[in-house]
Amino acid sequence: MAKPKDTYYLTAHCPGNLGTVDVITSYLREQRCYVVEMQTFDDVVSGHFFIRVEFRPPSDTVFDEAQFQQSLQPRAALFAMQWELATAAQRPNVVIMVSRLDHCLNDLLYRYRTGQLAIEIPAIISNHPDLQRLADWHHIPFYHLPVNDDNRAEQEAQVLNVIQECEADLVVLARYMQMLSPQLSTALTGKAINIHHSLLPGFKGEQPYHQAYDKGVKLVGATAHYINNDLDDGPIITQGVEVVDHSHYPEQLTAKGRDIECITLARAVHYHIERRVFLHNGKTVVFTS
Repeated sequence: MAKPKDTYYLTAHCPGNLGTVDVITSYLREQRCYVVEMQTFDDVVSGHFFIRVEFRPPSDTVFDEAQFQQSLQPRAALFAMQWELATAAQRPNVVIMVSRLDHCLNDLLYRYRTGQLAIEIPAIISNHPDLQRLADWHHIPFYHLPVNDDNRAEQEAQVLNVIQECEADLVVLARYMQMLSPQLSTALTGKAINIHHSLLPGFKGEQPYHQAYDKGVKLVGATAHYINNDLDDGPIITQGVEVVDHSHYPEQLTAKGRDIECITLARAVHYHIERRVFLHNGKTVVFTS
């Protein structure tokens, strides 16, 4: 369900000290803001505190965001608090990257079209032309940027140029089957989400579900994470898993795995755009909905 447009997200983190909750809640009460949802986490290992508040300002006055932030700043500074204010009315720009597999792209486009994901999609980038018609049907610009070992640097420069021109708030790798260079990964730190299958034991290379079938796996799943320079090893946002058994042949394992990938990726995007994810010390704090 889409959030009311007068909904705001206030997120903050700081060293854990007495009064960290009160500095936020007291200020919201003074500003006559109604708290819809609040989640906190005090990390006893790192000594760091996290808070996310979803609120609505008073309906009988015009909400002055600049004044709200200016007045909050000195109070937050007393706790060395880093904070951000965002509004549900602003739909973030999400650029999607994809290769030939279309299940995650289809799912994201459906959720976008039906309003389940409050985003704008200014561009779809692919290293193959196969999904051009799908993008055209949704009236979304499609950029076919082929890549090989000889033109990788040039292609990634084109990719980054599209992302920047679209003023993308987030990049989603919806089964984009190419490794990103360290340079592009660094440029997209904290603002690019990848999805991949999760099988135990792990199977790399081609036909992972056939390998899983040969080993008789009992669980299939998927992991959505922020990208970094290590392949499929970035900070995890969401994971999904389902039980399987001997009756699941490679085709059934593949189908089930793709379903989990779609759900897991969509959930990660949802959490990101609603400011539910904090990056800290190489991993995430995620306030689920």
